[in-house]
Amino acid sequence: MRRQLAGSRVVLLMSFIAITSPALAMAQGSTTPVSRSDAVESALARGTRLGLARADTAAAFANLLTARAFENPSFSADYSKSTPQYHFSLDVPIDYPWMRRLRVSAAESGRQAAQYTFAFERAAAALDADTTYTRALAARAHARLSRQNATDADSLLHMAVARRDAGDASELDVELATVNAGQQDNVAVADSLEFLSTVLDLQAVMGIAGSGVVIAPTDSLGAPSDVSLEGAAAGVLPGRDSVAYAPLPVAAAEATLRGAMLSAQLEHRSVFLLPGINFGFETGDPTGSEPGILPTFGLSLPLPFFNRNRGPIAQAEAERSRAQAELTLARIEANTQTARARRELEIALGKIARDRTLAQAAERVATMSLTAYREGESALPNVLEAQRNTRDVLAAYVDDLASAWIASAQLRVLLLTPATAPNP
Repeated sequence: MRRQLAGSRVVLLMSFIAITSPALAMAQGSTTPVSRSDAVESALARGTRLGLARADTAAAFANLLTARAFENPSFSADYSKSTPQYHFSLDVPIDYPWMRRLRVSAAESGRQAAQYTFAFERAAAALDADTTYTRALAARAHARLSRQNATDADSLLHMAVARRDAGDASELDVELATVNAGQQDNVAVADSLEFLSTVLDLQAVMGIAGSGVVIAPTDSLGAPSDVSLEGAAAGVLPGRDSVAYAPLPVAAAEATLRGAMLSAQLEHRSVFLLPGINFGFETGDPTGSEPGILPTFGLSLPLPFFNRNRGPIAQAEAERSRAQAELTLARIEANTQTARARRELEIALGKIARDRTLAQAAERVATMSLTAYREGESALPNVLEAQRNTRDVLAAYVDDLASAWIASAQLRVLLLTPATAPNP
């Protein structure tokens, strides 16, 4: 019967960690309840992290507009003393179709890379809000456990005082219980401050200005559902040699490399600058020997005598080498980070299952030791040791729950591809 009571108590304690109580969370003042999805949406709408990625995307689109633009013609009007005296001409640059295709394709690759980068930064901003929210929930659970531990320590102190007054305990027991109660009060205060700090961090991630706490997390910290680990670890999926099925950082690096290769090819073909066609007419012959309008036509062809475009070619080749190195690095980092996140998730889920068993066992020991002390069959240090073990196990349970949530969220972001990423 005693073991059943102990098991029921630890289940209640775990429920106390997992179940949300908005009234307790908002007890310190008027706050707004915020769920995990609310925090993520606010971070995406008002957070500051996406500013640079959004600007890079706009710059890439501007480069694409520039690449698609045609060169403007130029009009010139001249006067000479010799006849004909008035000269009008229109110079029209000729854009080779194959050069234009290379230029536009390179700009499109750059814009695609910027879009992939923006999608990843958006997912990273959501991940930042998600993990900060998880840490706030863990800090709240620690604060609640600390308050419960302080209450239990105070009850134990009253029990020790009552036993001393009845002649069943020594003054040493009272002093030990007093020290223990003071320590648990300090821990409760520290955990409450940590909870306040994490909520302020969450407000900063959500883009909420203010020096005080104005939100209250309302979600629970139960064990997260496992994510699907099928498919690729990172990089291109098996049998899918396409950018659309590569992780977003790898897809962005591949698009950047493709654009750099096209730009290098374009610079190699730009040794001869664009030619031009000249149309015009001349008029104004006072002698009358050449009356009326005299049409003119010409062709201009730049000659690479002094400049063979070696500087831009060398720069484009350097950019291509850099893009190749960045792609290699992106693939290595994607593989490493995905493998680490998967392993952390597996370990955290395994530890959660063990924590439940350990917590039940530790609670049974604490209950039996407290009953034995109440009946005079055990010493107070045994009770304190049993309660300390229970506190450590429950605190580890909270930390492992948070680790599982964080690793699961990280893995979802690392496995995002252009084909699966949500449209911003």
